[in-house]
Amino acid sequence: MAKILVVDDSPTVRSLERFILKSAGFDIEVACNGIEALEKIYEGKYELIVTDVNMPKMDGLRLVKTLREQEAYKTIPIIIMTTESEEDDRMKGIEAGANMYLVKPTNPELLVTNVKMLLGSV
Repeated sequence: MAKILVVDDSPTVRSLERFILKSAGFDIEVACNGIEALEKIYEGKYELIVTDVNMPKMDGLRLVKTLREQEAYKTIPIIIMTTESEEDDRMKGIEAGANMYLVKPTNPELLVTNVKMLLGSV
């Protein structure tokens, strides 16, 4: 069972994403911002990260860039899931190092399918 970290400042979104991914058989942990996410990532091993962009303390783009700058996290799959839907926003996410950029609200099956694809389990 793959261990996934969901990072979002909204308790409702964290709960929803946790429920969707847990129902698909994944082991889920959550963080409410990029700083808390980094602390958890440095303490444990995750196979994939799902992060929002707009969060206090450290946003999702900075989180992705910070991870990609470190050898140990250059290849971990990262999905940005955000309400930012402009093409410019999408490009910023991909340029930061995200493997995928999804716009909220995202269809639950699409999220699960993309997670499985990035983990090589489709």
